[in-house]
Amino acid sequence: MQSEWLRRYFHQHDDQCTHAGDDNAVSRRDFVKTGFVGGVAAGIAAGSVVAQTAQAQAQTPPANPMGRDWWPSPWGAADEKGAYNRMTPAKVLEATKLIKAGKIYPLSQALEVGIPLFGARHISLTIPGGPTGGPFGTHNLYYNDEMFSGEIGQIGSQFDGLGHIGIKVGNDLRYYNGLTQAQVGGAYGLQKLGVHNLGPIFTRGILLDIAAYKSIDRLPINYIVTMDDVMKTLSRQGTREPGEGDVVLFHTGHSKLWKKYNDEYNKGCPGPGKTVANWLVDKKVMVVGADTWPVEAVPGEDPNRPFECHSIWITMNGIYINENLNLDGLVKDQVYEFAWSLNPLVLKGATGSPGNSVAIS
Repeated sequence: MQSEWLRRYFHQHDDQCTHAGDDNAVSRRDFVKTGFVGGVAAGIAAGSVVAQTAQAQAQTPPANPMGRDWWPSPWGAADEKGAYNRMTPAKVLEATKLIKAGKIYPLSQALEVGIPLFGARHISLTIPGGPTGGPFGTHNLYYNDEMFSGEIGQIGSQFDGLGHIGIKVGNDLRYYNGLTQAQVGGAYGLQKLGVHNLGPIFTRGILLDIAAYKSIDRLPINYIVTMDDVMKTLSRQGTREPGEGDVVLFHTGHSKLWKKYNDEYNKGCPGPGKTVANWLVDKKVMVVGADTWPVEAVPGEDPNRPFECHSIWITMNGIYINENLNLDGLVKDQVYEFAWSLNPLVLKGATGSPGNSVAIS
């Protein structure tokens, strides 16, 4: 995640910090007044504390902030595909049985200038002089092409890859399957966990219309979708619970702000918190998506741990995230179960892909 969002909307407070102006702070003048003996004693005591602290740090490495190590992967220590390993021929056949009317619902927002962007990300598309080439042959053929600039895998309706999120554990930044920054990082594309490791996805998808269950057009920012919300939504819709290899999409109504109130859209959003996130892990889903920019509630269940679901899904369990979706068509037609398909861009070393997913009913 980028620092611009953190500066604008997220603030950490450390109540344990002591500043020079605090009443309990020791002044240099008062310390000198205690004399040489006091100074030597203080120095010896301080040296002892430092030595003890250093020894304790050497013996006790920093704890994993996620509570446990998540590697090696269930698919082996060399795996780079994560939950995509659940994309099986059986899932394809299951999905085809859900196609009754043959209607296709595009779920992607248009990728264009003026869309809400996270942090300092940008998009620019230009056609430098038109036409940009030609003529060719006696039939005078001309052509146009474009120049694109932007974080192509992390703007608009994006599909987050496994190299997108890492967690600091001790002295190492760890990604999916425990891979370190030295193993994953690369200035010209990721060395490991690039989105090119994936193939096409065609599986069962379900929509959880939480907004409809709550009888509201748009859930408020930072509304945390609970397990009670999920189970009652499934019951209301008559939808079977998610199964292994499924895609689960959350409709919150947040996309009503898209390109209309971008600052409000980016400030935070409703969605599942870590409780529902862990339930989806237990269900062994492949992808989680929503009509919001991070798919999860922001700030979330713990305001001091923003984007915790990203860590749970991507980093710890290899589950992919499809953000900024347009679910209006599915909601209007009350289509809650469907075949779901996406072909990630085979861009070697990319952290994600444009997420032009479709639902077929």
